[in-house]
Amino acid sequence: MEFDFVFFLNSILMGVGLAMDAFSVSLANGLNEPEMKPGKMNAIAGTFGIFQALMPLIGWICVHTIVRIFSSVRVFIPWIALVLLVYIGIKMIVDGVRNKDGSTETPAVGAAALLIQAIATSIDALSVGFAISDFSFPMALVESAIIGAVTYVLCLLGIKLGRTVGTKLAGKAGIIGGVILILIGIEIFLKGIV
Repeated sequence: MEFDFVFFLNSILMGVGLAMDAFSVSLANGLNEPEMKPGKMNAIAGTFGIFQALMPLIGWICVHTIVRIFSSVRVFIPWIALVLLVYIGIKMIVDGVRNKDGSTETPAVGAAALLIQAIATSIDALSVGFAISDFSFPMALVESAIIGAVTYVLCLLGIKLGRTVGTKLAGKAGIIGGVILILIGIEIFLKGIV
């Protein structure tokens, strides 16, 4: 393997594919908090980007060090993502129902919820470490960085889109965002067990 056009193109496409769950969650976050400040938007997108970059790298390290342990944990990844996203989705729906008129804004994402979302949407990227196991460490590092950068950009776009739509939906946005998170959790779960 070498750093060439195909490597960079594949890394970008891998980043787009892996970022779709994080993009959807970012969209839900923007829906739920249409008045989100730019600093928080960057923090959310950055957190998703960092986790998406770290997970393939951790997977690569696992393949090269503790592959037997990781293989036994791999079957639990869809379950973990499902539980985390359904929990956050239900919480958003409950908050949205309590705030039907949209008169008081409840911030959708605190630090703990963001951490859970980032883990839940990026945990499946651990398996990318298996796909890139024949890469040298510098190549795995560059691929992971590209995946993180692509995720950051897509999540920022998702938040902005969600904010735009969220302003128009007012009080229903939290409920819609919660339903989206639950559906993403189910989709990750079904993809992981099939």
